[in-house]
Amino acid sequence: MRKEPLKYLALVIVIIVATGGAYYLGFERGLDETKNIVIENVSNADVPEGESINFSLFWEAWSKLKEEHINSADVNDQDLLYGAIRGLTEAFGDPNTVFFAPDDSKKFNEDVRGNFSGIGAEIGIRDGKLIVIAPLKNTPAETAGLLPGDNILQIDGKPTDDLTIDEAVKLIRGELGTTVTLTVMREGWSGSQNFEITRANIQVPTIEWKLVEGNIIHLKLFSFGRSAPLDFQKSMVAALVDGGDGLILDLRGNPGGLLDVAVSIAGFFMERGEVVVTEKFTSGDNTVLRSTGNGALKDFPVVVLINEGSASASEILAGALRVNNGTKIVGKKSFGKGTVQELETLSNDSTLKITIANWLLPDGTLIEGNGLEPDFTVEITPEDIAAGRDPQLEKAIEVLKAEMAK
Repeated sequence: MRKEPLKYLALVIVIIVATGGAYYLGFERGLDETKNIVIENVSNADVPEGESINFSLFWEAWSKLKEEHINSADVNDQDLLYGAIRGLTEAFGDPNTVFFAPDDSKKFNEDVRGNFSGIGAEIGIRDGKLIVIAPLKNTPAETAGLLPGDNILQIDGKPTDDLTIDEAVKLIRGELGTTVTLTVMREGWSGSQNFEITRANIQVPTIEWKLVEGNIIHLKLFSFGRSAPLDFQKSMVAALVDGGDGLILDLRGNPGGLLDVAVSIAGFFMERGEVVVTEKFTSGDNTVLRSTGNGALKDFPVVVLINEGSASASEILAGALRVNNGTKIVGKKSFGKGTVQELETLSNDSTLKITIANWLLPDGTLIEGNGLEPDFTVEITPEDIAAGRDPQLEKAIEVLKAEMAK
């Protein structure tokens, strides 16, 4: 996901409290008994221009909950308001659109801007389940044995069924050196297992490469951080000097990063001006992002490796190479994470994180929810992992050799 721009706009709270004020609501309780309910202490209750919905049902529910719920004394009006706004976000059915109350908003912004302690796993929601997209290299999550596709059922005993991604992240992150226990279900298991993982400062490497079979460059790109384009260029120059004649670009377990970095790396393989990705916005406007590179590797034999942990910027790069260059993809279907979020700061320092755009591949394919299907699907079994085998890499070498022979 690209780095999210911060915009300051107050637009939601007035919707929630619209038509309040001294508005009296009647609710019939039985055929003969009626009761008028007064909603007091509601401010800024102007109806937003262009809105015509009748909010009587909302206030009716508000009143009944406050009157009759057994725990009503423990919930104040501010909590009810925040809960109503969260209900607004949930109505979109988008796990990436989230409301943060002021305290949560402050912590979220601190996490975005600074260092944090965690376990080093990218997580997401698929089919309503909290899923490990990818454990990052050399992190506690990888060391503990988490794998892409693992379903996190509980975090320190708290069920994850109704958690947003950001709520789950908040529970997983914590003080350096403390532990978090994840209850995980994995395909093929008969029951769940607990992973107790010690939090650490997370530093994600960018690139590793080596020559295999003499002249094939196996380059693993772990993240699309700010240094990735320069690191990629340096690595490729060194690999070519050492005799590399073809490239396996390994994006397995790469959960993404900065959008402009993906576009920049695509420029090594594509002519200047070719479409890398299109952002399709709510308004219907499109922003087309094009290659600005020199296309130095456009005719270089390349095969891309992906798996369930390849997401976001990884899917953009792999998809752009396939559409524009006919590059073959080997591995497992990617995660399917292709939306853009923007932060909107509200009037009391609470925040909305809103999905504002989808990413489309150069041929118009929607990434979100679809992912990329490999040209050659190859499984890796637990037995392969235990034996140190990598059948996906072996297939990629086979496919690349055929490309090199053309």
